[in-house]
Amino acid sequence: MPRPIRFFIPGHVWHITHRCHGREFFLDFSTYRKFWVKWLYEGTNRYEVPVLNFTVTSNHVHVLVLSPKDMKAIPLLMQLVAGRVGQVYNKRKNRKGAFWESRYQATAVQTDEHLARCFMYIDLHPVKCRKAPPALAGFHTGKYG
Repeated sequence: MPRPIRFFIPGHVWHITHRCHGREFFLDFSTYRKFWVKWLYEGTNRYEVPVLNFTVTSNHVHVLVLSPKDMKAIPLLMQLVAGRVGQVYNKRKNRKGAFWESRYQATAVQTDEHLARCFMYIDLHPVKCRKAPPALAGFHTGKYG
């Protein structure tokens, strides 16, 4: 069955989630989380996608983006980040196969209380996952736009 086509309507906010294959902890080491952040910054500059917030945990990522005028920009951004991180991890670990579980999940966010809750969820997610104490929760999270 073919995958459904995604439409990223310009001006809307999207909450994107991407999980590692088999929910493995491929992003457990800070080296790979930093690499993911590096490519997120590179991709946002390359495709001009405003990132409002993000967090990287040991087995998945959350990104809150504002859809730009170019509807292809978000898929290109996610393809760049996911591809580069997967390539580097597989090369360094001398492994083959999928790094990411499947396609990323994108959910439209309303620009009211729902948006505020998404910001809070993403900011507090590393603490919830017990991957960071509250004082260090922002180590692999960020806000910019």
